Amino acid sequence: MEGIPVEAFWCLAIIGMCSFVIQVCNKMWIKPRRIRSLLLKQGIRGPRPSSFFYGNIQEMQGIQSMAMEKARSQSQNQSISHNWVQYLFPHFLEWSQQYGPLYMYSTANKQHLYVGRPELIKELHHHKSLGLGKPAYLAKALEPMLGDGVANVNGPYWAHQRKVIAPEFFIHKVKHMTGIMEECTIRMIRGWERRVAIGGGVADITIDEDLRTLSADIISKACFGSSYSQGKQIFAKLDALRGIISTTRFSLGLPNLRFLPTKRNRQIWGLKKEVRRLILEVVNDRLENNQSFGKSDQKDLLQAILESADDSEAFQTNRDKDRFIVDNCKNIYFAGSETTSATATWILMLLALHPEWQERVRAEIVEICGDQLHDYFLDMDKLRQLKTLTMVLQETLRLYGPGTLLPREALAEIRLGDLTLPKGAYTWACIPALNRDTENWGPDCHEFKPERFAKGIYEACKYPQAYMPWGFGSRRCLGQAFAMLELKVILVLVVSKFTFSLSPEYHHSPVFKMTLLAKYGVRLLMRKIAK
Repeated sequence: MEGIPVEAFWCLAIIGMCSFVIQVCNKMWIKPRRIRSLLLKQGIRGPRPSSFFYGNIQEMQGIQSMAMEKARSQSQNQSISHNWVQYLFPHFLEWSQQYGPLYMYSTANKQHLYVGRPELIKELHHHKSLGLGKPAYLAKALEPMLGDGVANVNGPYWAHQRKVIAPEFFIHKVKHMTGIMEECTIRMIRGWERRVAIGGGVADITIDEDLRTLSADIISKACFGSSYSQGKQIFAKLDALRGIISTTRFSLGLPNLRFLPTKRNRQIWGLKKEVRRLILEVVNDRLENNQSFGKSDQKDLLQAILESADDSEAFQTNRDKDRFIVDNCKNIYFAGSETTSATATWILMLLALHPEWQERVRAEIVEICGDQLHDYFLDMDKLRQLKTLTMVLQETLRLYGPGTLLPREALAEIRLGDLTLPKGAYTWACIPALNRDTENWGPDCHEFKPERFAKGIYEACKYPQAYMPWGFGSRRCLGQAFAMLELKVILVLVVSKFTFSLSPEYHHSPVFKMTLLAKYGVRLLMRKIAK
């Protein structure tokens, strides 16, 4: 401080402290109060924040505790209910009953708008600007898993990544991946056949892990040119990361002390470092192959990402380029395998629970494909003829879709119909709650009835825009076509080879861990169909 008068030093310190206090007050009190005021002026109500620091979090936790207590008291009932939303997201349902399908609530200093009105959901579908994006606080919480990949960023950087990745999942490219899907699925089926033979004609199989392995194998080969043996460590590390992150209520917006060297954070840092190392090994193998044999003939997603990184002038260092490659590979590895395997698991559970639909799907496969399944997979027209299977898929996505919550942040002031959404507000749509709206789906909305989709989505319900298993707007799932094709290939092969029913040991308990999973796994009694 030599040369600086003591009075001047203390003056600067006081100014700095005042500036800090003003910023904190604006973030914690002024900005949230302004957003709530703007929403209140538009007639939007909701539960009053019960705490300055926590908002409605304590009330949410109380509602959750009561719902879980109710679930435990009913656990003796062995019947399977598809209305699991009342236990996983009970506050959304309770507040909807009190305030209607459009209301606001708070978590810490975050102001949220719950959107359950179909006409506003339609507006969200049609909103294409960059002013509505992924909430920043969620992106920070998920950064160890997704980095700055396409699923976790906003603005021009997101638009650039989408431009690179989306074309790789267009149907004219995806249809050439059926051979990989068939090959990998047959390998899994042969393992099941061996277990059935050892079991004397029937095997009790927990299918979750096998389907997760299968989906990982498919995404590795189709998008990265590697086998599951090369990518299995990546999936294992990402799954471990998901498990750690899911133990916290990161969606509440509480302060995330991710920079402190706690045991949890050290685990996350170690796993993140390992995932990066493993992905770069796959990348370096490809780069060495490109150098040895010239430009790669493998026109897969990894090659597209590498070429985009080389062509882009946005990267100032190789470290920036490596991060772009690694982050997008992590996004594809996780999103491309986890959601598909979870959906396949729930479809087989429902077909086991409803053997009449299992038989209808099997009869349709025999009628359209006969014994020539390999030729069928090469014919997209025949794929479209499997109407019964498509109905089962759509109904499963309605009841057990892997995506459950759709959060968005207003990065600028947004107009949604007659509603003005102020900058800094967050919108939430609860997909499973929308999919169980009796006004939209009828009084049988909690039942498994694939026939409701017999004439397509637009005839299945009153407000088809509220059916969005793949998300909405410009940020809807890029891999939708890939996932649907993969699910159909898996189901055709499994249903044509086996009959299956629920194991007596199966315990129905859906749980939310970034995707919708079966807490105790899905156990099926598998029997091979005799030719």
